[in-house]
Amino acid sequence: MKIFAIRDDLDSTKKDVAYLIYYERDKQFYIELPEHADPWETPLLLSSFLKRGETTINAYWSRIWVQQRIIPSNRQNLGQILKENNLDEYDEFCLLMLADGRCAQDDYYLAPIREEDLPKSFLRRFQKKVEDVVPLSEKQLLVFFRDGAVKKCNIEAILKDEITFSLILRDNSIFKSVRLQPGGYGVYWGEENTVADDVLYDCGKDVPLSLEDFRSFVENRVVTTTEAAELLECSRQNINDLIQRNKLHPVKVSPKNKLFLKSEILQRKWMQTN
Repeated sequence: MKIFAIRDDLDSTKKDVAYLIYYERDKQFYIELPEHADPWETPLLLSSFLKRGETTINAYWSRIWVQQRIIPSNRQNLGQILKENNLDEYDEFCLLMLADGRCAQDDYYLAPIREEDLPKSFLRRFQKKVEDVVPLSEKQLLVFFRDGAVKKCNIEAILKDEITFSLILRDNSIFKSVRLQPGGYGVYWGEENTVADDVLYDCGKDVPLSLEDFRSFVENRVVTTTEAAELLECSRQNINDLIQRNKLHPVKVSPKNKLFLKSEILQRKWMQTN
């Protein structure tokens, strides 16, 4: 994960007007706005979200903001430009970094910062990010949040009028393919079919887990040693080595097999690739 403050070159105070967060493995961008950001100081595309009371810009619109600042992918002489900048392929992040996020449209630029440099208020915001998600029956999701809350969310109730979600709500196999967005920013079935973390948090009902919910969790989020090895692209011996080094923690051990939380395996894979 890389974090950048968005600043105005004409502002001598170097005030942070927004923050760009980039997840390298997933090549995903997110923009966070300060709690009391000034719409007049905020980049035009982002200020419209601020006026609606939204301080987190989803992946789709964050990418649009980035794309407005770099060479378009359909540029006629794109190959020559990439070659001159020692790039083997079109990469939005690499192109963004060529001029520190600057473009001819405005005076904003990017300055790299550390996670601990983010405003303290962001810590509270990040506590409501999604840690894990489990598809349940009747188009509901069991959502685990970073602050320890567990909520059952009726997705059909909040998305029934959204045309782009109609197939997802009709086809149970597609619905069950729900995935966690990078950084816990919500859940998604493709970049444009997303449900934000705060929407899930607000619409969800706190629940004590039932036996049915638990069984669904086990079915969808527990993997065997063989499956863990396939996800991590390693051998069963490597899995045992990770356990001995306290890097993996099986939830159940038998003489012939071990069971793991899939979220821990995926987190381990993410750590290996970042």
